[in-house]
Amino acid sequence: MKPQSFIFMGRYGSGKGTQSALLIELLKKKDPSRTSLYIQTGQEFRQYTKETSYTAFLTKKMIEDGNLMPEFMCVYLWGRLIAERYTGLEYLIFDGTPRKLMEAHLLETIFPFYGLENPWVIYLNIKHEEASNRLAIRARSSGRPDDGKDQVEIRHKAYESDILPSIEYYRTNPNVRFLDIDGDRSIEAIHADIVKKLGLV
Repeated sequence: MKPQSFIFMGRYGSGKGTQSALLIELLKKKDPSRTSLYIQTGQEFRQYTKETSYTAFLTKKMIEDGNLMPEFMCVYLWGRLIAERYTGLEYLIFDGTPRKLMEAHLLETIFPFYGLENPWVIYLNIKHEEASNRLAIRARSSGRPDDGKDQVEIRHKAYESDILPSIEYYRTNPNVRFLDIDGDRSIEAIHADIVKKLGLV
């Protein structure tokens, strides 16, 4: 199997992290000689807020308020990770990146640079109500400050204004392989659908 790239997109609470983890596990079984470089932007930002710089302080405030980070910070985080850790042998798994349209354009430039085939864009399509319910459950169990009711509503508006245009951009983009996955199902059913459509059965 050749190195491939997978971009998971969707609303907050759509299950991007869960489905990314399941895909990584499957790829490891099918191709044990190759690892995956998992780029989870949200987690990277939460880790970054533990630093003591002024930028880290502002980042923490934006996350706690439920706002999207500016594009330059997103590109800085995933760009640095790829430049430092990617060897040309791993599968690339993006979780929650890109968000805004400008970031989508910039992310697109890495694939020809590394000689990679067109990436798979896996859109986990779920309703706002279902996403809100999932986030409420997660907030009770994890205590994440960005999962509060007010923050969820802010993120819903950000999804409509910023993230959805990126998804629609990819939907008709000849440089990606776009999958529209019904996310209002069980974890197992969604994973099975993704695997089938990726041809990994």
